[in-house]
Amino acid sequence: MAKLFALLLLLCYGAAAATPRVITLAPNLTELAFAAGITPVAVSAYSDYPPAAAAIEQVANWQGINVERIINLKPDVVLAWREGNPQRQVDQLAAFGIKVVWLAPVTIGEMIAAVRDLKAFSPHPEQADRQATALQQQWDDLQRRYQHARKVSVFLQFGQRPLFTASRNTLQNEIVQLCGGENIFADSRVAWPQVSREQVLMRHPQAIVTGGDAAAVSAFWRPQLNAQVIVINDDWLSRPGPRILQAARALCSQLQP
Repeated sequence: MAKLFALLLLLCYGAAAATPRVITLAPNLTELAFAAGITPVAVSAYSDYPPAAAAIEQVANWQGINVERIINLKPDVVLAWREGNPQRQVDQLAAFGIKVVWLAPVTIGEMIAAVRDLKAFSPHPEQADRQATALQQQWDDLQRRYQHARKVSVFLQFGQRPLFTASRNTLQNEIVQLCGGENIFADSRVAWPQVSREQVLMRHPQAIVTGGDAAAVSAFWRPQLNAQVIVINDDWLSRPGPRILQAARALCSQLQP
């Protein structure tokens, strides 16, 4: 019996030791990691979903990443975000022999694929497959439901002073299209263009989609523009992660009542 107990302890220790040590450098990457069954050893600032993420050590913020601390944590892989992490500092990690995986999903399909691909670093790879399959089913269901949605011109508003929006090369534009929306700045040459109030007024959107305060947004545009203001949970809308599908459901239900 003692030998059997010792063997079980050894097996448990070996399984724990084999669990990859993962660090995420952006909140959306933290959400992708958890969806794939990964609990990171360190995360970025504002990693607050799922709730368990809020208790994990933070090694990155809008000012940059803590290269020294990340090296000391000895990660097996660091997940970096193309749009949010400084290339030079991430390259420093790679120079120290740390595996870096850059993620930058710009379509729903790429976001779902990222969840599935992360099973390579997950102690629960079956969860990654299960979550990816569930997300794909949700997306397919939404596409079928809203395939004949009426067309509505939409301004995606991020911030107010200055004003930013999203072009066609973003997940946010994809969910607007899903819901029958026609993004008035879809043709922009950059993914996240800064625009002026006058540019928006010239294009006369019928609806404004934002993660901000509805009253403040309405007051900002009146009296020149009296468009429908649709407020979506800012984290759902702005983070290119699994909860973008919650943003899609909320948007479609309001844009296509």
